[in-house]
Amino acid sequence: MDATQTHRELVERCREGRRDAQFELYRLYSRAMYNTALRMLQNSHDAEDVLQSIFVEVFGKLDSFRHESSIGAWMKRITVTKCINFLKSRRLTFSELSPGSDKFEESDAEPESPYTVERINRAINTLPDGYRVVFSLYAVEGYDHEEIAQILGITEATSKSQYSRAKAKLREILSD
Repeated sequence: MDATQTHRELVERCREGRRDAQFELYRLYSRAMYNTALRMLQNSHDAEDVLQSIFVEVFGKLDSFRHESSIGAWMKRITVTKCINFLKSRRLTFSELSPGSDKFEESDAEPESPYTVERINRAINTLPDGYRVVFSLYAVEGYDHEEIAQILGITEATSKSQYSRAKAKLREILSD
């Protein structure tokens, strides 16, 4: 039996309200969902709170899950949405592009000296919320700019701009 079938059966047992299955789903995915929330929210207490609301929503909406994607991908989408809503409630702001400034030049040049993961994570954590969220969704979570725009309710150009500005700010932070 493969993992897809095992997870399908786990979802079905969760739909039946079986606590052992719900605990197993939580055990399998809570760390990944927490890490995503922590990267986006930058606060462990907020990430823990959001994680709980994620699983309340997951178990409450499990009947709407149609196995069109993996359960993990479906839960990750809920996680990202919950985090975005949390940040919006804290007045997350994005800088819209001014007319005529819709062209981007992304430099492929990477810094020459190596950086530690810890140093890069600290630098990402210092970014303004809008930059950090777009950067995390694009560079870490693997969403494209069209998906990010839909998730955040911004234009694709704004997503690209925020990402470009985040990279420039990271270069600045890391060069200090």
